Amino acid sequence: MSTESGIPDFRSATGLYKNCYHAEEMLSHHFFVGRTREFYEFYREKMIYPEATANSGHLFMAELEKEKDVAIVTQNIDGLHQLAGSSRVYELHGSIHRNYCQKCHKFFNLKKIIESDDIPYCDCGGLIKPDVVLYEEGLDSDTIEKAIEAIENADLLIICGTSLNVYPANSFIHFFKGKTLAIINKDATSQDKKCDIVIHDSLGKVFKQIKGEN
Repeated sequence: MSTESGIPDFRSATGLYKNCYHAEEMLSHHFFVGRTREFYEFYREKMIYPEATANSGHLFMAELEKEKDVAIVTQNIDGLHQLAGSSRVYELHGSIHRNYCQKCHKFFNLKKIIESDDIPYCDCGGLIKPDVVLYEEGLDSDTIEKAIEAIENADLLIICGTSLNVYPANSFIHFFKGKTLAIINKDATSQDKKCDIVIHDSLGKVFKQIKGEN
């Protein structure tokens, strides 16, 4: 969803993993613990895009919420759905906008991470960690439960801009019991045959056409 806002994805031909072969290692829990300084150097350079703005896809979902009961389940950590105006967003992998001291649990916003020249520490001396799910870490069970509940109760499920290769998010499609299953993605996925509507194109172009824009 966020590639058209200038934020690279992970697994496409131009994604982070193709251009940085050690990205998965550097975004792991053990790397954060053992090589914290290098983690933050990589994190600030590759994972934070403070100038990014919501695109037509984010805005479409926010506008749809004015007319329909909409829930968004996302693997993105950029917070652009909320910036666009969506209120019911389940962030499976956390958010760059939430950061916590591991010692006293004090909250810090993204500004603290950006403005820290080195490893960010709390006033109490505790290490600050982004509230994002790293490799080797589990997803928040409450977020998963609410996401699955939303999918189970949906009449329409639109899957946007994902390869459907990442577990457990790719398994959530099996909880859908509604009428229409749609997928919009540039490339084909393993679940295309199960969908009622399949569109292989950019999200921005598709949502603009739905809204009647050029």
